[in-house]
Amino acid sequence: MTLPRADRSAPAAATTPPAGPATGSARASRAPRGLGALGPVGLVLAGGISVQFGGALAVTLMPRAGALGVVTLRLAVAALVMLVVCRPRLRGHSRTDWGTVVVFGATMAAMNGLFYQSVARIPLGPAVTLEVLGPLALSVLASRRAVNLVWAGLALCGVFLLGGGGDFGALDPLGVAFALAAGLMWALYILFSARTGRRFPQADGLALAMAVAAVLFLPLGIAESGTRLLDPTTLALGSAVAVLSSVLPYTLELLALRRLPASTFAVLMSLEPAIAATAGFLILDQALAATEALAIALVVGASMGAVRTQVGRGKAGVPG
Repeated sequence: MTLPRADRSAPAAATTPPAGPATGSARASRAPRGLGALGPVGLVLAGGISVQFGGALAVTLMPRAGALGVVTLRLAVAALVMLVVCRPRLRGHSRTDWGTVVVFGATMAAMNGLFYQSVARIPLGPAVTLEVLGPLALSVLASRRAVNLVWAGLALCGVFLLGGGGDFGALDPLGVAFALAAGLMWALYILFSARTGRRFPQADGLALAMAVAAVLFLPLGIAESGTRLLDPTTLALGSAVAVLSSVLPYTLELLALRRLPASTFAVLMSLEPAIAATAGFLILDQALAATEALAIALVVGASMGAVRTQVGRGKAGVPG
């Protein structure tokens, strides 16, 4: 289930093999004392808060650098940090290995680009809520249990409310389309994250994929923003977005997964639409109507339910 992520893990993370808690307390004991004091649940929540407040900061940066420029800065800085920290080995990989990491990087670039185009047009909370439908659909399809129809229906009710009765009149239609497309890329990201993790040790595959994503997105960022990307203030804010939205959350989640069951981690990650709505309200003054808040709650509940159903199915298949 553990998904090394450049952005966000997903409710559907329960569909992939566990990779975290099996490392035991020996590794957990080596966690930085200050961060470890938060406890594993606190680390996951701190990571989610970091991601969504990083997203809110990115929205404030868009007037300076444009949506594509912000994505370029975020991916480039995060890739540099990950390459320095992970120092991935470049030799000894097959053509299939490299093909997998390139597709993973392209998916990552598309997911980021589409999502930032979305939040440039609609509030952060609804954007994340619509985006999370991609991983939720993946979780429901992977489970193939009738009860997941309940979770799918609950999520659809949430989307119906979010759209003001189904017509999405209060939300920019293009922003909605970008968010849904980002959700599709998020689901593909999960699948290729798992494949990359099986082919590359530690976080090497993630670091290389982030480098691929940064290279692929660089021409788009230059085309939109040009020399504005070199402005010191823009660079500083873009670096902050990269740290908040990629580097810090990944570190916190990696520490948490050494002591936290993967299923619990996935449920906690289901709270991200609610965290995003809070960040949008506090940082961007994006208040939600009562129906929008209820819609987000329904999608969060559906995500949690789908994760718990998937986890329960996995436990039922393990002989005692």
